[in-house]
Amino acid sequence: MHRDGRYAVWFRTSRGEGTGIVHLADGIISGGDSFFTYSGSYETDDDRFTAALTITKHAAGPPTLFGLDEVELKLAGKFNGRLASCSGAARQAPGLPFEATLIPSEDVSPAPERNRAGKLPVGASSRHRHALVRGLSRI
Repeated sequence: MHRDGRYAVWFRTSRGEGTGIVHLADGIISGGDSFFTYSGSYETDDDRFTAALTITKHAAGPPTLFGLDEVELKLAGKFNGRLASCSGAARQAPGLPFEATLIPSEDVSPAPERNRAGKLPVGASSRHRHALVRGLSRI
């Protein structure tokens, strides 16, 4: 099953966790976060997939969750409805399991409702202010 699109990704190892954005398009993975770029490829077979992913540091900051500035991951996973989850390991740290969850990003945001001025609730302070003004006008 083909699952191209943009995903928020949450990933973890026993050393910590992180988040990023990945794009899946025609077997190619791209994406990144504040410190790393993600690139690689994937193959699908119905709801299952495999991926080869390289994570490369592009900005000053912490190392990857593997303690290195660049790692190559081999992953296997499954789509479950709209979500996907996978696990694997880095070639450079084979004894450190890696897990990730992919959450699809919505392409269209709802348009904000314009002209809500007439729909704002009247707060308690405005009721007291009007009562006070009415009371003063009677004097």
